[in-house]
Amino acid sequence: MEAWIRRISTVSRLVGAAAAWMILPLTFSLGYEVFARYFFSAPTTWAFDTTVMLYGAYFMLGAAYTLARDAHVRGDVFYRRFSPRTQALIDLVLYLLVFFPAMYALTYAGWSYFWQSFLVRETSPFSPYGRPIYPLKFVIPLTAVLMALQGVAQVLRCIVAIRSNRWPRDHTEHEVVA
Repeated sequence: MEAWIRRISTVSRLVGAAAAWMILPLTFSLGYEVFARYFFSAPTTWAFDTTVMLYGAYFMLGAAYTLARDAHVRGDVFYRRFSPRTQALIDLVLYLLVFFPAMYALTYAGWSYFWQSFLVRETSPFSPYGRPIYPLKFVIPLTAVLMALQGVAQVLRCIVAIRSNRWPRDHTEHEVVA
């Protein structure tokens, strides 16, 4: 079971690492816009859309990685005082009753949102450049699927913790930023 947790978490980690690289073109486009606008009085038609779209994709594609690291915001005033078994039971119930239905709804609605945009070849209304926005809208159902996949790994973690009264060691715990 822990091998499956590692495999799924590795997918989330790789997608998160790839998404992290979006910060470079995002920073470049925003920096270029500021430089062009304030030093040359020549704002671009593309930088605003590019920055918003890259940040949206960056934020959403990092969600499954954040879930794998158990780093989403949690109200844990009481939770942290519980045993690992009790924590896992609470998490398991919440994954089954809240998380998976929410990911299903996000996948369904996100796909519809993307598909309608794709059919009409929707473009951004915020600039004369008219950048297509349906690729960005595809990130919504993709994120929901990646989150649901990582949710499966989290459920498996809960099962291990319920059985052993200890959380399985995160395979990324050995990662150290020097």
